[in-house]
Amino acid sequence: MPGPEQAPTDAVAASEQAAARVLGVPDLCLVVLVGVTGSGKSTFARRHFLPTQVLSSDFCRGLVADDENDQGATRDAFDVLHHIAGKRLAAGRLTVVDATNVQSEARRALVKLAREHDVLPVAIVLDIPEKVCAERNARRPDRAGTGRHVLPRQRRELRRSMGALQREGFRKVHVLRGPEEAEAAEIVLERRYNDLRHLTGPFDIVGDVHGCRAELESLLTRLGYVLVRDAEGRPVDAGHPEGRTAVFVGDLVDRGPDSPGVLRLVMGMTEAGHALCVPGNHENKLGRHLKGRKVRLTHGLAETVAQLEAESEEFTERVAAFVDSLVSHYVLDGGGLVVCHAGLIEKYHGRTSGRVRSFALYGDTTGETDEYGLPVRYPWAEEYRGRAAVVYGHTPVPSASWLNNTICLDTGCVFGGKLTALRWPERELAEVDAEQVWYEPVRPLAAPGARGHRDRPLELTDVAGRRIVETAHHGRVSVREENSAAALEVMSRFAVDPRWLVYLPPTMAPVATTSQEGFLEHPREAFAAYRADGVTELVCEEKHMGSRAVAVVCRDADAARRRFGADDGTTGAVHTRTGRPFFDDPAVGEEVLGRLREAVARAGLWDELATDWLLFDAELLPWSLKASGLLRKQYAAVGAASRAVFPPALAALRDASERGVDVDGLLERQRERAGCASAFTAAYRRYCWPVDGLDGVRLAPFQILAAEGRSLAALPHDRQLAWLDRLVDADRAASADAGRPPLLRGTSRITVEAGDPSSEAAAEKWWLEATASGGEGMVVKPLEAFVRGAKGLVQPGVKCRGREYLRIVYGPDYTLPGQLSRLRSRHLGHKRSLALREYALGLEALDRLAAGEPLWRVHEAVFAVLALESEPVDPRL
Repeated sequence: MPGPEQAPTDAVAASEQAAARVLGVPDLCLVVLVGVTGSGKSTFARRHFLPTQVLSSDFCRGLVADDENDQGATRDAFDVLHHIAGKRLAAGRLTVVDATNVQSEARRALVKLAREHDVLPVAIVLDIPEKVCAERNARRPDRAGTGRHVLPRQRRELRRSMGALQREGFRKVHVLRGPEEAEAAEIVLERRYNDLRHLTGPFDIVGDVHGCRAELESLLTRLGYVLVRDAEGRPVDAGHPEGRTAVFVGDLVDRGPDSPGVLRLVMGMTEAGHALCVPGNHENKLGRHLKGRKVRLTHGLAETVAQLEAESEEFTERVAAFVDSLVSHYVLDGGGLVVCHAGLIEKYHGRTSGRVRSFALYGDTTGETDEYGLPVRYPWAEEYRGRAAVVYGHTPVPSASWLNNTICLDTGCVFGGKLTALRWPERELAEVDAEQVWYEPVRPLAAPGARGHRDRPLELTDVAGRRIVETAHHGRVSVREENSAAALEVMSRFAVDPRWLVYLPPTMAPVATTSQEGFLEHPREAFAAYRADGVTELVCEEKHMGSRAVAVVCRDADAARRRFGADDGTTGAVHTRTGRPFFDDPAVGEEVLGRLREAVARAGLWDELATDWLLFDAELLPWSLKASGLLRKQYAAVGAASRAVFPPALAALRDASERGVDVDGLLERQRERAGCASAFTAAYRRYCWPVDGLDGVRLAPFQILAAEGRSLAALPHDRQLAWLDRLVDADRAASADAGRPPLLRGTSRITVEAGDPSSEAAAEKWWLEATASGGEGMVVKPLEAFVRGAKGLVQPGVKCRGREYLRIVYGPDYTLPGQLSRLRSRHLGHKRSLALREYALGLEALDRLAAGEPLWRVHEAVFAVLALESEPVDPRL
């Protein structure tokens, strides 16, 4: 059925527009100028269109033959013209073809090109008398010989074409008769019916209603809409006091108890400007029935027809007109939102064709059927990488969830599920339960096929290639293909059992470079940065010099099997920030988990948090436990070289000085360098000590990230640290009872009121004392943990490292004169951006884990963190 987005094509409308000399042209279409040589097509094109919009056959002939009149180059010239036109149409650019186009074969190729790119072909015919054309050609030296045979032939072909243009596929035909009419014509660009980019919302997008009027009323009320009822108490409109607009994704009718009631309410809302609506396949079928077409009364249509028979003829006619007016899809909010019924791939957004309408109404299928005899839908959303969010319905799912910037809102209300709405731009979901099962589905709502992408296992395509991950707190995060390849190798070859790999910690940006004399990093910059973001309550936490560790611990093996599918007796995992097992010996890892589990039980956290598992972010000490190779090859080598070189060098310089050689300046510089080298060795040795099994190992947890059904990452840090203090105390008590050294280590901290000089000074003093006594530094965090400022997410923490620790990072000599000033030109923008993106991905993984989403959905965000670690950034930051 042709949709309303297809422009009117009847001859009456075309002739009326011609008489008015106003030519309506869609803002995205292929305009084909038709006229004999000398009819003024090029002049007309220059007057009404941009030079870049016009493709001239003469110009293309010149491109390939250096002669615009070389008719032997015509075939190649049109190949070039069609190629450029295709590229423009693919990019969504209005394109005008300036050629005679009087032959049906030439026009047929252009109509086909328009259809391939799902735009409307529009013909503008310049019907100019042959005598006028001949006179114009005579005035042009390059056309002086044209006319004796060419013009009459072209004129005959044009006359034969006039009545056939619409049948050839042109959706609009404008005929300008005579030079006066061509001269007076005016082109008016018309917005496509589906182009509502100027509407920015806010919107409430409602999933498939299917005649469930009571549930729709409840959902609209929950969303804040005020229902308006007629004298009989029936809802006929609903407006939002804050000016929000409802958008319905179609399938308003069939199967449910009151399709007329739903239509009455939605039609009233759209007529009042309170709602928009796109058609579903059920409206499409109902519309054909109301037009008298032969359709099968199946899939709930029989119920709707019976319900409409109880309504007035006027109401039924109103329904028919409403259904016929619906546009296949809408592009909203500056192009950032697309609403349709069954989904829409990116290249169809804003396009107008039968193919686009069919996809929007029915989606695409693989040609197969499932065990219930229903078509298997092609998983277009899994491959979607578009900029616009696509919101749709059509295929029932138990719960709505984002996938590659798309979301299906059909949560099976008529089948006893829920009626769901998406609040935009907030990206929040609202839902109401169905009052009952109104219609028994052919396929159970919770069947694997009904869940589509949600229940399938993890696949290579989920993590390979360029990825775009939709996050609730930071929008879309892109992962480049080359970064995915590096992460894929780590995950497939070295990572822990993927059932335990549910989170990877983000990188952390350092504090802004300070101008404080003798320092590269200083707390004052951290306090100032958070004040600028509007954050005044801060906590400064001791930065443990170890290796970042993530620990998943279950109450027992049954809990591990029940929640994580671990049927091998393992009760959790301890892994690095790149997903690798922390301990080569699995028995040592299980011992760590056992000690941690014992402390959780003794602290009463299992019951307090109502969970059988916990996820910790922590630091494992000593640094040498995981960095022994780095120590031997890099740091120890520097220390050994300095011990071997500087003593004899200094001795030689002293001897030379005693003999009267002027080497005092050189001697002093080398003494400084020797002191720096000694300080370098002392700095890294502070973080290294021998271990035997767990003897000497310390685990410093600084955040509980998640528990059953809850992400805890956004809880304030003072609450988190209070739990962890209890955990450390419990481990200390249990270790004393068992006569062994404790495993857990606490995190010292100090709170700061940013903007209060005395509070900031106390924190600076605390930092200076800690770093002077061998501490690495501190991490400055908002006390509230999760903060969104005027520009979006605020950094969850910045590291402020001590002067001596930075000697390990920047080399022994970094404090020498001139070195600090050179290092102060650090570029932190990329590191900060990376930290925020990884933080948002981590939160997304935790939210999906807490919501009980499938493992592949959790891994999508986890894998993206791992992939972003491959982005080039200064490792010293």
